[in-house]
Amino acid sequence: MVERILQLIEREIRGIHEAAYLLGFFALLSQVLALVRDRLLASLFGAGETLDIYYAAFRIPDLIFVGVASFVSAFVLIPFFANYAASSKEEAKAFLDTIFTIFFVAISAISAACAVFAPQLLSLFFPTLSASSLAEEFVLISRILLLQPVLLGLSGLLSTVTQAHRKFILYAISPILYNVGILAGIIFFYPSMGLSGIALGVVSGALLHLGIQLPSIVSSGFLPRLRLALPLTEAMKVFALSLPRTAGLFAGQLSFFVLVALAARQAAGAVSVLNLSFNLQAVPLSIIGVSYSVAAFPTLARLYVSGERSAFFGHLVTAARHIIFWSLPIMALFIVLRAQVVRVIFGTGAFDWNDTRLTAAALSLFSLSLLAQGVVLLFARGYFAAGNTVKPLVVNVASAFLTIGGALALTTLFETSGWFRLFIESVLRVEGIEGTAVLMLPLAFSLASLGNAFVLYLFFRSDFKEFPSALSGVFFQSASAALAAGFVSYQALAILAELFDTDTYLGIFAQGLGAGLAGIASALLLLFLLQSRELAEISSSIRRTFWKTPLVLPEKEF
Repeated sequence: MVERILQLIEREIRGIHEAAYLLGFFALLSQVLALVRDRLLASLFGAGETLDIYYAAFRIPDLIFVGVASFVSAFVLIPFFANYAASSKEEAKAFLDTIFTIFFVAISAISAACAVFAPQLLSLFFPTLSASSLAEEFVLISRILLLQPVLLGLSGLLSTVTQAHRKFILYAISPILYNVGILAGIIFFYPSMGLSGIALGVVSGALLHLGIQLPSIVSSGFLPRLRLALPLTEAMKVFALSLPRTAGLFAGQLSFFVLVALAARQAAGAVSVLNLSFNLQAVPLSIIGVSYSVAAFPTLARLYVSGERSAFFGHLVTAARHIIFWSLPIMALFIVLRAQVVRVIFGTGAFDWNDTRLTAAALSLFSLSLLAQGVVLLFARGYFAAGNTVKPLVVNVASAFLTIGGALALTTLFETSGWFRLFIESVLRVEGIEGTAVLMLPLAFSLASLGNAFVLYLFFRSDFKEFPSALSGVFFQSASAALAAGFVSYQALAILAELFDTDTYLGIFAQGLGAGLAGIASALLLLFLLQSRELAEISSSIRRTFWKTPLVLPEKEF
């Protein structure tokens, strides 16, 4: 039994839909655990100062992770690793050793330096939280969390091998184990250790994220080791190629860092509202946008390197069509059902009705950019596979500056213009709630994401003249399905409100579930009547994956 489970975990997945659905399934499991995690945190603390400190403590470690670990991301290393592995296993191993040594020394030194100067850094970026009664705990958990970028960075480096060999199940399990570790920290460590216990749970999750990949890496013979003699020429090629992507990602992470810093200067709970709503909108993004872009990348890289431009374009269009197909109806459902979604997931314990309304409003604003975020991930990987990192860099950096500038401008307008504030609060139904200025932050984020996606689309249209016509059909069909789903769900909410007691958990759950199912059914019916190509492909792929495809055991490694 154990052997069969191990064989399944190390199974090689080749088809883009099979890989995307598999990654999407495990992403769903991971996101469910993440929602359980956030529900426990919301229940314990509500949207207040304590939870603000917990989320703010992640910002410096996350900035280090993106700024350093993205230099050795699998998306950059896979083409190099595959090229070396095609020549000899020894060359591939030496290459991996070199990258591992440079990365480990660099990220360990930076994390250690930030740990030493943590009080000064936190006071600089989060002065209000640093002056609170929890200031000492803020510093302590920030120092503990600085272990996270080291462990997750190493795990990301090892995933080069697992993804190159298309062992997507192994790769997909890692985030699940990460959230298991955090849940253990909340349930078992927090009662006796406080916030530092939750931080230790995060580190435990990062260890599990890394550890699940080690047996396969060891058996493949690609476990990296520290080297004293480093062939820096090849490493410099990797870093030169990674620099534009890293700069773009760092700019994006920096923009969110600034959003959190701005929220920390607003009413207590603003950081919590921003993070909870952002994490919630990340659920469909992880299941759809991330899954398709990750599944498509190895094949896109191989097709481009081999000169198969037509196949490269076709593979990219296929992934883009399905991201559009899924994203638009989900956007509509999230916007219409935002209050029910937030109340069902977070509405317990210290998380009150005002917290629910504010988080739901922020969720609806983040949801406006779900499609944009998904296609940006795919387009960026398409350019990375083609070795063109300049265009994504320029667009991502511009988007980051637009996010920061937009957040500052919208916040100022919201605080100085009565009519604008009244308009926003009435549209989002948050009148009379303290701290509504935080809503300008997700609005700025979504506007910048939409601009990012539009510019990248223009670049792709310039590089591939047939690109617009390849996506116009699915966009029309998916947009129509989204409108149908949103309209039917909205009407169903009013009807079901008369049937269920929406002042109870079960009542609001039944109302949201019923309205959501009605919206989904209407969208599927319309897509069927429109003879959606994507719907047919999904149906065929599910049948092939779960009913007709035999288990494929992993082939012998290099």
